[in-house]
Amino acid sequence: MLENFLNVFRVKDLRNKVLFTLLMVGLYQLGSNIPVPGISYSQIHLLIQQSQGQGVFGFLNLFSGGALSRAALFGLGVMPYITSSIIIQLLTGVIPKLSQWRDQGGAGERKITQTTRYLTIGLALLQATGLVFVFHSGLGIFLTNGSSLNLIPQFTIGRVAFIIITLTAGTGLVMWMGELITERGIGQGMSILIFANVVSSIPTGGRLILDQAGTAKFVVIVLVVVALLVAIVFVEQGQRRIPVVFARRVVGRRMYEGGNTYIPLKVNQAGVIPIIFASSILYFPVLLSNIIPWTPLRTFVNNHLLNATSGFYILSYALLIIVFTFFYVTVAFDPYQQSEVIRKQNGYIPTVRPGPPTQRYLTQILNRITLPGALFLAAVAVIPSILLAAWHITSYPYAGTTILIAVGVALETVKQVNSQLTMRNYRGFLK
Repeated sequence: MLENFLNVFRVKDLRNKVLFTLLMVGLYQLGSNIPVPGISYSQIHLLIQQSQGQGVFGFLNLFSGGALSRAALFGLGVMPYITSSIIIQLLTGVIPKLSQWRDQGGAGERKITQTTRYLTIGLALLQATGLVFVFHSGLGIFLTNGSSLNLIPQFTIGRVAFIIITLTAGTGLVMWMGELITERGIGQGMSILIFANVVSSIPTGGRLILDQAGTAKFVVIVLVVVALLVAIVFVEQGQRRIPVVFARRVVGRRMYEGGNTYIPLKVNQAGVIPIIFASSILYFPVLLSNIIPWTPLRTFVNNHLLNATSGFYILSYALLIIVFTFFYVTVAFDPYQQSEVIRKQNGYIPTVRPGPPTQRYLTQILNRITLPGALFLAAVAVIPSILLAAWHITSYPYAGTTILIAVGVALETVKQVNSQLTMRNYRGFLK
């Protein structure tokens, strides 16, 4: 394993990509620990003590790496970008213009990306405005003990505008850093930043569980987590290989030999995307409660919807994961388009006729393997929450989500590194 790890740094291009990714992650962590000017540092210290792993702030800090409770420059984190991406994907099938851009190839994708960026800035501006007022007067509603904290004692128009602009600019910078990682680094940029956030919270979360649950229960939780890690890796590697046979074909004056290949359909085709999407949907009520100054709404959001050990949250989270798994697989893998590609290349699936029969066959296989994959994702996400709820442990209720995101992103990144090493005749991490 050490020899395989050293292979990464023997290839100049790959070494530069890894170092660039680490540099961006380091800069992101730095921005997540620098408070916004105009915020009371003493009140930030109290907020960190009272919001660890609990209430709405415990949920938000999972994706911001604790930056929100520190009122940092990158306090909004990647959530505005994820939310805007979900909105654009949902609207693509409804708005004809977005559908037209999607079918235009690379040029259309650039237009959709630009629209996503504008929507991200708009959501960040809206969310920053709501959070500024929450930091000033409504923070007690978002803490489980109901205490009142005022992070902005000097609440003037100039100071408020400066804080809003700073938080929005931080979101724009985070979005730019994520795109730079995707373009010049290793892995998908936003996933890497989310990975850095959730991993950075694991030591603190483990310590909180140990203090609240005791040694015996903590050991049981660790054993369950290890078992889930093994199950996640096993399922992530599972795939259904559909054989495809290509006959000889003549293009112009050249003859292309046929051959056999296969279409790899993973059991967990969607990866960690459904987890992130489901968390984003659960985040919408938080955004609304920031904007709408209605105490019953905020109380319901904090006590019932975003209490990760409540039955309502666990059930809603599991159902959303299942729904978004099917949604993302449908968007990412189109059986009709795949069947047309096979037909145009003079290929066929054994015992299945080309055209509509191939499309129906692929759809049937996809549905069969997506259902257990979706149920597995939902189970892994909520099993730790059920265990913590049974023992009345509320200090770190997002263990399942943390495990799924960390392991899923790590496996995808290792696969990319492995493919880069294999192309250069080096032995990779995976066999």
